[in-house]
Amino acid sequence: MIRGMLARKLGTARIFSEEGHSIPVTVVEAGPCTIIQKKTREKDGYNAIQLGFMPQKERRVTKPEAGHFKKAGKGCYRYLREFSIDDEELESYEVGQEVTVENFEVGEKIDVVGISKGCGFAGVIKRHGFHGGKETHGSMSHRVVGSIGASSFPSRVTKGKKMPGHMGNSRVTAKNLTILDVRPDENVLVLKGSVPGSKNGLLLIHKCL
Repeated sequence: MIRGMLARKLGTARIFSEEGHSIPVTVVEAGPCTIIQKKTREKDGYNAIQLGFMPQKERRVTKPEAGHFKKAGKGCYRYLREFSIDDEELESYEVGQEVTVENFEVGEKIDVVGISKGCGFAGVIKRHGFHGGKETHGSMSHRVVGSIGASSFPSRVTKGKKMPGHMGNSRVTAKNLTILDVRPDENVLVLKGSVPGSKNGLLLIHKCL
């Protein structure tokens, strides 16, 4: 069985349990994904299934990409990603076959990979959660970094020091999220909790091993 598929974040909501508890959820559009290519250990050095997600007009892809999609004969797609697969399961999938949310079950645990929201240049308080300095009694140090290293030795700033800089827009994995609902007719998964990224952002869903 393919251990994952591509999805798109639709937004957040909440549902209520039978006891009346409010549960925050994220709704994602998972697939349908089309198998564009099968990679084998003999030819490529590893086993994998390449999935295409979100149909795209042919004029919006490059000529090499168009030729690659033409081999599958299922049109062009906006996203292409690979998922590893076992040797014995490779023969059960064919190029052009569709993968849907029926690959998942309610109560199953999954990992969701996405690109976090970009926050631009941020200081240490916003970026790393520093407490900041005093706000009264003439303090001139409110949101600055403060001391960042020693003096004569080692006469440099230690690598990895928490400093201001670019925040967000990085690959983040939310682990062990529970599937609360599967809706095959709408290609929708309802996940408990939050997932990284903004609305309409690309997500990679992996089954927990």
